[in-house]
Amino acid sequence: MAEKKDQQDFMKLKMFKEEYVEKLAALGIETLDDLAEALADDARVTEIHEHCKGVGPKTIEHWREELGVEPDEEGDEAEAEVEADEKPAPKTRKVKEADEDEDVEIKDDEEEDVKIGDDEDIGYKVKLKPKLSKEMLDALKKRAEIQSRRPEFLRQEWHKRPRLQKVKWRKPMGMHSKMRQNFGYRRPVVSIGYGSPKLARYLHPSGFREVMVHNVRDLEKINPEVEAARIAHKVGMKKRIEIEAKADELKIRVLNRSV
Repeated sequence: MAEKKDQQDFMKLKMFKEEYVEKLAALGIETLDDLAEALADDARVTEIHEHCKGVGPKTIEHWREELGVEPDEEGDEAEAEVEADEKPAPKTRKVKEADEDEDVEIKDDEEEDVKIGDDEDIGYKVKLKPKLSKEMLDALKKRAEIQSRRPEFLRQEWHKRPRLQKVKWRKPMGMHSKMRQNFGYRRPVVSIGYGSPKLARYLHPSGFREVMVHNVRDLEKINPEVEAARIAHKVGMKKRIEIEAKADELKIRVLNRSV
């Protein structure tokens, strides 16, 4: 009867399992009083951890709270003092100043201030931006929103003929064409409702209006505030370098630079 009563007392503890009763008995813990004494000693707690699988630090804390046992603080303080003694002190080095004879101690852990130079030293140049009105900026923002939800327009019978997926879109024809009649189970057809705002139409994502350039003379016709140059693909590398150098002088942005 006494053993059953002790087992019932153990089962009242939080996160306690029946298999722990036999394992604790092997350690000489048969009652709650014995368990309270064991929880007060850190050495006995480690034995409980080793013999009872599943009993972790949180379980020990719950048992201590329910039994009113305080942990061994002296052992924790001693361990903390040992760790503090073992921790090495920061290294110092002595530096003599040119004008003064006094020694100055400098810690190795301190980091010296690093000065970052201008963009030219780093090798990065900020790209030129256009001067746009508030209405134009709003139009560009609205165009980006429309493009994010615009569907992909595919040719009629694209699922039957793979070659139609790589050619330009064409209006669906045919008297019985379901796509022309805008049936719900067919692909959407190009219409005016999917268009971008008129102010932002045909503009580069940066906001510039693109101007095709074939030689250096074409740069003189460009307004650098709202227009940017795009070098034709037929232009050779020698002439391309000349165009880019002249564009840098005139502060004109080149959208497809060679470097």
